[in-house]
Amino acid sequence: MEISIVVPLFDEEESLPELHKWIQSVMNENNFTYEIIFVDDGSKDHSWKVIEDLKIADPFVRGIKFQRNYGKSAALQKGFEAVVGTYVITMDADLQDSPEEIPEMVRMIKEEDLDMVSGWKKKRYDPLSKTIPTKLYNWTARKLTGIYLHDFNCGLKAYRQVVVKSIEIYGDMHRYIPALAKYSGFNQIGEKVVQHQARKFGKTKFGLNRFMNGPLDLLSVVFIGKFGKKPMHFFGAIGTLLFIIGFAFALYLGIDKIVSYFSDHLSPLIAQRTEFYIALTAMIIGSQFFLAGFIAELIGRNSSSRNNYLIEKEL
Repeated sequence: MEISIVVPLFDEEESLPELHKWIQSVMNENNFTYEIIFVDDGSKDHSWKVIEDLKIADPFVRGIKFQRNYGKSAALQKGFEAVVGTYVITMDADLQDSPEEIPEMVRMIKEEDLDMVSGWKKKRYDPLSKTIPTKLYNWTARKLTGIYLHDFNCGLKAYRQVVVKSIEIYGDMHRYIPALAKYSGFNQIGEKVVQHQARKFGKTKFGLNRFMNGPLDLLSVVFIGKFGKKPMHFFGAIGTLLFIIGFAFALYLGIDKIVSYFSDHLSPLIAQRTEFYIALTAMIIGSQFFLAGFIAELIGRNSSSRNNYLIEKEL
């Protein structure tokens, strides 16, 4: 199998037949061996019935149906677990991503020795309520991750299979897959300007919660990427610094008290001095950070149930 195409979807019954026909046409024109994995994220419409009909007509179609809605990251994760193709393509089901871009993206990976290629919707047909936050997210992601892509959140991406098998996505981390790939050791990341089309059917499924979840997941990605295997380096460094500051204040108070004892100058009681409370607070918080680092090292960041999802049906 040369290419696996993963299509996460939620309530996209109208667009699926046209998308399938479009993908099929591009694959056949370029003589690719392929599979299309539709991941139904708990749709309320007849999307799964459409996928079943497509499966009957096309043996290269596969389907996964969640019992309830888990989100795009969960759908991509299960799709990544199922792929068998040498190259993996992700794209949205709303017909805004063009399958015509796939051959060139695969060529870039092959000829330029890239691990993944991320699409860049240079000309967008989204409303300002979506494009402005996207620009802010992309600028922040570039600064925090050091990956200079114009469009982290573009759904159209191409990967070597080994990349998607090496990363784990959950929450809303589908926005930052390039960062997850980088922190897994896949540093050869390319970008291609892709055609973006106006939504033909239905409406966007992303609400206002993305304004909160996006930045929080970005911080999680950066933290886990840098300190996921060594949390003590983060918590321990902060804890040690705070403890040293507190100890320095305490040492100063002790020396000052001894000096005042052997001189005519009488200093106020230690408990009446501001430095005492600074020292006490810093040492307590420092100790807590240090202990948090130890606990994080013991627990680790992996959870055996984090990516367990209820699958209702599978083709």
